[in-house]
Amino acid sequence: MAWMWNDVIVNIPPEGSIGFVYRITNTIDGRVYIGKKNLFRTQIKRKVGKRPTRITKESDWREYWGSNKQLLEDIAYHGEVNFHREVLHWCKTKGDASYLELKQQILHGVLEHPTKYYNNFIGARIHRKHLKLDFMPDED
Repeated sequence: MAWMWNDVIVNIPPEGSIGFVYRITNTIDGRVYIGKKNLFRTQIKRKVGKRPTRITKESDWREYWGSNKQLLEDIAYHGEVNFHREVLHWCKTKGDASYLELKQQILHGVLEHPTKYYNNFIGARIHRKHLKLDFMPDED
């Protein structure tokens, strides 16, 4: 199953995006997982006597199904066809992704409703300077 955004299949992320916040829904029982995923991963290549080189490659986001053990077990048991993957927010920074993931998790009370959500853990350390959110108001 492909990632959806505004009911459209995502083949190419919006320009400037480094990641996204997502929701995966079990269409059999309605249980949901809210998480985040980076679009790219960085590797450091080290050669003896040379400076390390950073190489950025696309991550496994197209095939990604989350990190929650129970969710992954349910996907293996019921099949990917019974799960819906949806992008909630495209993010320009890792800070944006962490903030928006945590915000969605808190707004939905994922820890308070264990029969509705797969999430067992939430948390983030985010500094204001890490955010580049489009909707952040300027100071008066």
